Amino acid sequence: MILAASVTSGSSAIPAIAVLGLMIGCGAVILGAAFGIGWMGSKVVEAIARQPEASQRIFSAMIIAAALIEGVTFFALLIGFLALYWLR
Repeated sequence: MILAASVTSGSSAIPAIAVLGLMIGCGAVILGAAFGIGWMGSKVVEAIARQPEASQRIFSAMIIAAALIEGVTFFALLIGFLALYWLR
């Protein structure tokens, strides 16, 4: 049974359910960030098509927002892996 198994790393064992939860959580975080940045990119293209004279300001705001989304994604993944490491 996969839920009763454990992953061994060195001298300690991590429950398989914890690894499965981490994989699902990391996948959800990455998919959410990808969806958010893709949706934001499509809206930016629409906004630039409506107002080409404001394209520099719109593009700058998009780059800042995308960087913030990527930062939150990185921290969420980092917290997940640290939690898995602390389970040992």
